[in-house]
Amino acid sequence: MEYQNLINIVATVAIASGGWFARQVWSSVKELQADLAKLREELPKTYVARDDYKGDIKEIKDLLMKLMEKLGDKEDRK
Repeated sequence: MEYQNLINIVATVAIASGGWFARQVWSSVKELQADLAKLREELPKTYVARDDYKGDIKEIKDLLMKLMEKLGDKEDRK
């Protein structure tokens, strides 16, 4: 009977340790999911969307091309 009690104690400790570890992992996963959800909400407020950026850059390039054309016309008049 002593060996059975020893096996039961070792098994109990092992299962309890495994349960504690699983609970820690589960809570960490839940915390990461909450952080990810918060990041998804805040990210569009902080950074410019790619489509908006492309549209703005296109406008700037168009303005620069018009400016270069006008400067080219001024240079030709000399």
